[in-house]
Amino acid sequence: MLTSSMPHRHVPQNLSLFGFSPLKSSSFALFLRPFSLYPPIFASSSPSPSRRPPRTAGYRRSGSSPPRRKWSSFEEQKRQGRSPMEKDKASSFNPSSDSFEFNKRRAEGLDKIDKPKKNLKRNTRTLNPTNTIAYVQILGTGMDTQDTSPSVLLFFDKQRFIFNAGEGLQRFCTEHKIKLSKVDHIFLSRVCSETAGGLPGLLLTLAGIGEEGLSVNVWGPSDLKYLVDAMRSFIPRAAMVHTRSFGPSLNASDSTPQSGLSKPKDDAYVLVEDEVVKISAILLEPSCTEESGSKPGETAVIYVCELPEIKGKFDPKKAMALGLRAGPKYSYLQSGQSVKSDFKDITVHPSDVMGPSVPGPVVLLVDCPTESHSEELLSIPSMKTYYSCPDNLTDGAKLVNCIIHLSPASVTNSSTYQSWMKRFHSAQHILAGHEAKNMEFPILRASSRITARLNYLCPQFFPAPGFWSPQHVNNSINSTSFSKCFDSNLGESISAENLLKFTLRPHSNLGVDRTCIPSRLTSLRVMDELLSEIPEIRSKTEEIKRLWNGHHNKMMIEEPWLGESTVPSCLENIRRDDMEIVLLGTGSSQPSKYRNVTAIYVDLFSRGSILLDCGEGTLGQLKRRYGLEGADEAVRNLRCIWISHIHADHHTGLARILARRRELLKGVAHEPAIVVGPRPLKNFLDAYQRLEDLDMEFLDCRNTTTTSWASQETTRPEKNTNSGNAEGSLFSKGSPMQSIYKRSSTPLTDNSSALPFLKKLKNVLGEMGLEDLISFPVVHCPQAFGVVVKAAKRKNIAGDEIPGWKMVYSGDTRPCPEMVEASKGATVLIHEATFEDALVEEAVAKNHSTTKEAINVGSSAGVYRTVLTHFSQRYPKIPVIDESHMHNTCIAFDMMSINMADLHVLPKILPYFKTLFRNQVVEEEEEETDDDSLMSDKVPSFFIN
Repeated sequence: MLTSSMPHRHVPQNLSLFGFSPLKSSSFALFLRPFSLYPPIFASSSPSPSRRPPRTAGYRRSGSSPPRRKWSSFEEQKRQGRSPMEKDKASSFNPSSDSFEFNKRRAEGLDKIDKPKKNLKRNTRTLNPTNTIAYVQILGTGMDTQDTSPSVLLFFDKQRFIFNAGEGLQRFCTEHKIKLSKVDHIFLSRVCSETAGGLPGLLLTLAGIGEEGLSVNVWGPSDLKYLVDAMRSFIPRAAMVHTRSFGPSLNASDSTPQSGLSKPKDDAYVLVEDEVVKISAILLEPSCTEESGSKPGETAVIYVCELPEIKGKFDPKKAMALGLRAGPKYSYLQSGQSVKSDFKDITVHPSDVMGPSVPGPVVLLVDCPTESHSEELLSIPSMKTYYSCPDNLTDGAKLVNCIIHLSPASVTNSSTYQSWMKRFHSAQHILAGHEAKNMEFPILRASSRITARLNYLCPQFFPAPGFWSPQHVNNSINSTSFSKCFDSNLGESISAENLLKFTLRPHSNLGVDRTCIPSRLTSLRVMDELLSEIPEIRSKTEEIKRLWNGHHNKMMIEEPWLGESTVPSCLENIRRDDMEIVLLGTGSSQPSKYRNVTAIYVDLFSRGSILLDCGEGTLGQLKRRYGLEGADEAVRNLRCIWISHIHADHHTGLARILARRRELLKGVAHEPAIVVGPRPLKNFLDAYQRLEDLDMEFLDCRNTTTTSWASQETTRPEKNTNSGNAEGSLFSKGSPMQSIYKRSSTPLTDNSSALPFLKKLKNVLGEMGLEDLISFPVVHCPQAFGVVVKAAKRKNIAGDEIPGWKMVYSGDTRPCPEMVEASKGATVLIHEATFEDALVEEAVAKNHSTTKEAINVGSSAGVYRTVLTHFSQRYPKIPVIDESHMHNTCIAFDMMSINMADLHVLPKILPYFKTLFRNQVVEEEEEETDDDSLMSDKVPSFFIN
């Protein structure tokens, strides 16, 4: 952002204690460098006011200066007459002292009560059934990664309905400009992580839209209440007041009142009925052999969407011939009433003057997850109405025009299911279950294009994505089947494709519509685009290759800090199968087109793996990185998942990962995964496990602090005085953080109940070749933590014992003494850098860090390499940074894979990003002004990053 386009903000002078001068201009320093002929996208955002600032990644392409950002929470609070820091006069952070600047109310969790409570509004619109455009459309969530159930959009002029909300739905809709703010109802075909993993984030996003926020009706079978109970731990009640379940209670002894509908099991439940559509639900239970009823998560739903018939046109000539004069009687006839003729002694019936009616189309959405469900499918009484042959529609039978099958291929290919499909005769069958061939064509095209470009530039840090691995690449696409816009040849089975439509209105276009299906994106196409746009990228790629061989070109020599040769002893002769860090998600707040939310996969290869944070869509990101089989192997190998805090962008992918791990290890001897997280996370997991077994054991982060580890090692009491004590400066008596965490009278060292789990975690760490996993408190929100992961000592080639590497992850935090203390001597520090340097006050208001603050934490702690991540989604592709400070630092991108053996090269890659992203500026997209924009700075009230 341009400082010149906004008023100068007051920044305390003592920020300079941390080496931070936010108003210092360094924008034009880059012009003195050999590669300064490119637009300085890494420049500081505080240019000299006397000179026109350069365009950066945070600037628009058009206009002499960028517009002010909307929905800045700091500016919003100023408009309301208060500053986010007016109650906190703490000085800036100085590594040598315990004083630092942060938002105390946010750290205490009291900032929520500062904001007025919202009574979220629901959309109400005037419906017009006669002039309606209507269609169903496949929203491709899960099509390329097979980790979620596809979603389906039922579209009308004035209404929107979504069926299923798996992880990644928001990213998909953002990229394809599908307005989630127009959604009125969300229906779940089952209640599990596969179909509802994206629901928490979607509810939070809608709740944060505009001044008042939006709410939607959420429908699901009776076990929906278990999901609602789980989400209450981190989603405001206002966002869930319209959740409604239907069907009999799963537990007869459950005294909790049902908020939904109940009736005999075999009857359909009418959920929505208005002038435009009637939506009914038919429950589908698995066949039960031993006991009656089904378990939570097993109930599936068939949704029936029926549009009303369109009455034939009124023929005034026929009315006049029957002796009627123009007047009110014409209206009576059109409304279905018979009238007396004005000039003849006859009664005129509507059928005498009206043309033939057009029957309303009927669409079924069928989720039949197992063959056990398909056996019951044949015997559902309420489905008989829809089985009749179209040539003999009697006794109220209805013609089904389209059936969307959400069932997996293993079920739809079974003889039982096939015989059920044949009962619909001429219906168009759209098979939306998973197919392996779709792995070849990514649905998140924007992020896939960037990933492929980065892979071309530097395959060492950006391996080829799983969906474009050699075994998947096939450029001989048969496009002949896509040539027709509309296909009225019903009674066929076709595979669903991304954005495939079935038109319902107008009736003349009834049938399959392929016009919205995007062209196939292949790796060759992306490379052709890149080489055409940036021809010199070939030479840059060759330069990067030489870095691994120790050769330095002239440009590298002129940057002395890039020629650093000192390597920590822990990296001496380190093997490539020792450890690799895979940054699966590097954005904050919400998933976007280019960056998913936070997740870091620590691959210890044959010894197992650890996951640090697990935002929505983490499983899909694993599959995009490793491919289907590789991702399954990665999930199987997960031994421990560590969660920093309970904000949605850090943990809502956890249930899906754990559920998938349980599926993959079913019938195989294994240990439950160990989940380490803040105590509020346990409330979510405990409630969620009533719905779906997650096969895990939980440890509170406070049980994994230095003090807690020392308490279980009674033979080594000296650890209680370790300088890395989690109850150190942040929690010492009289410190500014003492009141925030309100330490109870029972010391945290009293963790006898956690002792068995601590011992188990210690054993698991030992098996993975790790010495420590230590959580430490940071300054963001109540019970927010960072983590230290340290490898065990090893011997070098000479047989001498050398220390193991040390990795530190900050979670979300302001710079603070504990962060510096924990990072001392770290081999690699992964630190959040949500905001650019000019937005320090907003960083304080939200208890985040700026890029320079994050870098200075690493410098103060003597860290060998610092990796910046968790960038605000206001920076779509690349953040605004000052390259002059990046001596030992690199910025992260989704799918970036950093092998410990390559750490010495890491900072040398940074200048090459300038070439790759030289033409990238903030895109002028509709979502910049749309009310359903998913930009993080527009939803400050509910989706708190």
